[in-house]
Amino acid sequence: MLKNAPQRRPYQVAETIKCWIVDRHLKPGDRLPSESELMETLQVSKGTVRESTRVLEAQGLVETRTGPGGGAFVREMSEAKAVSLLSNYLFFKEISIKDIYQIRLALEPELAASLAGKVAASDMVRLRESLHSYADPADDSETERQQHLDSLHFHLMLAELAGGNQLLTFIIRFTIQVLSDLTIYHRLYEPVTHDLGQAGCRYHAEILDAIELGDAESAYNIMREHMLDAQQVMNQQEAQVRRGFLPEPLA
Repeated sequence: MLKNAPQRRPYQVAETIKCWIVDRHLKPGDRLPSESELMETLQVSKGTVRESTRVLEAQGLVETRTGPGGGAFVREMSEAKAVSLLSNYLFFKEISIKDIYQIRLALEPELAASLAGKVAASDMVRLRESLHSYADPADDSETERQQHLDSLHFHLMLAELAGGNQLLTFIIRFTIQVLSDLTIYHRLYEPVTHDLGQAGCRYHAEILDAIELGDAESAYNIMREHMLDAQQVMNQQEAQVRRGFLPEPLA
């Protein structure tokens, strides 16, 4: 198919409906015009309307309900859906550990600095409690693997405190999910290295100390050192991002 070929009619109708959602300031849960209204307004067949609705459902923007009061309704795309779609796009790309850590190095030190002196006491307690799961040496490879995942989750917890910056949270969540679900560690845990979790725990505790003290510069520098050290560990363990899809959890 030629790149400049015109869109099929159902996709054109789907784009028109998306414009309506924007122009009419529709919100999740708002009903879209009925099939008959769309057919009359757009001068298209019932089949075209239904196919365009399926297009929007696949994009995560519309849901259909059957029965009394049913129809097509605006739906807020979930973060899990967005992550899944992005992983679909990246499936045929060559994504490396270096790529992932280039993003982490750019974002996470800035994130840590931005949180300095701004995290509520209750959130600090929650963050410090999360360190307990990987503070002690692992007894076996499975425990060490779980400690590694818990350590990654700490970074997501920080991102979720980023003052409502949904884009930052999304990007960090995506990179962490790639490291959790799509990264192969060819030498990780064999033999058990025991101190991976402890090393992360030390960095995390120091980052929290700097944040609690309101020391943005130290928070930035410690997080940057942590990211560089983590990347070195990935290289030593011959980690690589495998080609695969990030699953979208069932509703």
